[in-house]
Amino acid sequence: MSNDLANLDATAQAELVRRRQASPLELTNAAIARIEKVNPQLNAVITPLFEKARQQAAAPELPDGPFRGVPFLLKDLDALSAGDPYHAGTQFLRELRWVADHDTYLVAKLRAAGFVFLGKTNTPELGLNVTTEPKSYGASHNPWNIEHSTGGSSGGSGAAVAAGMVPAAHASDGGGSIRIPASECGLVGLKPSRGRVSLGPDHGEFWHGLVISHVVTRTVRDTAAILDVVAGAMPGDPYIAPPPPRPFLAEVGANPGRLRIGVMARLPGGGPLHPDCAAAVQDTARLLESLGHQVEESHPPAFDELQESITQFSTLLMSWVAATLDEISETTGKTVGPDGVEELTWTYATMGRAITAPQYIHAIDWLHAFTRRMASWWATGFDVLLTPTLAGPPPRLGELVPPPGNPFAGSEKVFALIPFTAQFNITGQPAMSLPLYWNRDALPIGVQLIAGYGREDVLIRVAAQLENARPWRERRPPVHA
Repeated sequence: MSNDLANLDATAQAELVRRRQASPLELTNAAIARIEKVNPQLNAVITPLFEKARQQAAAPELPDGPFRGVPFLLKDLDALSAGDPYHAGTQFLRELRWVADHDTYLVAKLRAAGFVFLGKTNTPELGLNVTTEPKSYGASHNPWNIEHSTGGSSGGSGAAVAAGMVPAAHASDGGGSIRIPASECGLVGLKPSRGRVSLGPDHGEFWHGLVISHVVTRTVRDTAAILDVVAGAMPGDPYIAPPPPRPFLAEVGANPGRLRIGVMARLPGGGPLHPDCAAAVQDTARLLESLGHQVEESHPPAFDELQESITQFSTLLMSWVAATLDEISETTGKTVGPDGVEELTWTYATMGRAITAPQYIHAIDWLHAFTRRMASWWATGFDVLLTPTLAGPPPRLGELVPPPGNPFAGSEKVFALIPFTAQFNITGQPAMSLPLYWNRDALPIGVQLIAGYGREDVLIRVAAQLENARPWRERRPPVHA
C-alpha cells in the first residue's frame, strides 16, 4: 500500500479515510515506511516523531476534519507544536534539546483538520539562506538529483513532498522560501497574501510582515484546500487579508475568464535570463495564450528597482535577526553568543544591532512606497504577472554556502538566483510557483504567477487550468518512495 499511497495527494488520501478504504493508522504507517526508505538519501526529515504520530492516528479523538488521518510534516521553523523539538536550524537550540510548550495557531488549525504530524523537516538556520544546508543538521538533497540543492528555507519540506514521503508539508516564506523549494523540487508553492494566515500567538507579524506560512504540495487542489484550513484571522491579529467570497477549493476548476497577463522574461534592471528560465516562461506564456488569455510583455516598472529593494529589505532582515537571537536568549534563559549560531547569522545580528530606529523607519517607508509603485501596475488592468520563480536551475550543493571567515562570500550568487521572489513579500501579494517545465538535465524549473493583493482566487483558478492543460503530478524524481 505504501507505494500506491505515495502517488496520491492529500485530498485523495483523506477520501480513502472517509470511505473507510484506509485507516489513519494505515496511512501513517505507510508514510513512515516511505520516510525510512528514502530519507537516508535526502536528509529531509531531521526529527522523526513516529511513535507519537502512531498514537495520534490511532486515537479515537483524532479530529474529524477534512484531512483526517493524512500524514504531514512540519518545517522546523515558524511552526511550534506542543511537546516537540524546535531548533529553527540552530545548533544552539539543538544542543539545548529545546522543546516547544504550545502550538502556534497555524499548527492548531492543521491539527484540527485531522493531519497527523510525522516529524520536522530540515531548514537553514533561521531561514537565512536559499539552500537547506545548515551546520546543525547537514544538507538536504534534491530528489531530482541528489548533488543539487532543494532550495530554502523550506527545503526539507520540498524534498519530502517531491520524494513522496508525504503528500504535503508545512513551508514558510519571508523572501521566497515557499516558492524557491517548490521551483527546485517540482512542486506547487503558494505564498498567500499578507494577513491571510495568522502568525499568532507568538507574533503579530514577523520580519515586519514579510513572513507568512502555508504548504508545499503536488497539486493545486491540495494547496487550495489546505489554505481553506489555515486561513483566517485570530484574535488580536494586527491586520487581516480580505475574506474570500467562497472557499479557495471552489476555485479549482472554476473558469478564470480571459485574464490580462503580463510577462517578464528578463532580469530586473535588464539583462538576459538563464536560457532554462527564459524557456520556461516563454513556454508558459504560449500555453496561457492558447488557453485564451491576453498575454503581453509588461511588468511593473518598480520591479527594476532591484538593488534599492534589496538594501531596504536587508535593513529589516538584519534588525529582526538581532531581535530573534535576543528572543531565543530570553526564552531559553541562555545567552546566544557567536559560537551558538553560524557566522552569517551572527554577522547579520551584529549589523542589525547597529541599525538605528530612524533607519529602520526609513526602510519601512521606502518599502511601503515601493509597494504602491508595484501595485499601480495591477491597477492599470492587469490580472496576473508571469515571471520565472528563480533566475537559474537548482544549484549544486555547496555553491551558496559561505566559507569560514567570509560570511558574505556567497551573497552575490544568492541574490543573483532570487531576483523575482522577495518583492512580493514586500508588497504582501499572493505569488505561486508552478512546476511546468524541466530542463535537459531533468531538473525542475518553476514559473511564478502573481496576482493583486488578496486575490489568491485568481491564482488558484488559472493554476488549476494550467495543471489540467499540462499535468505534472505523474512526474517522479529518481529518488522516490
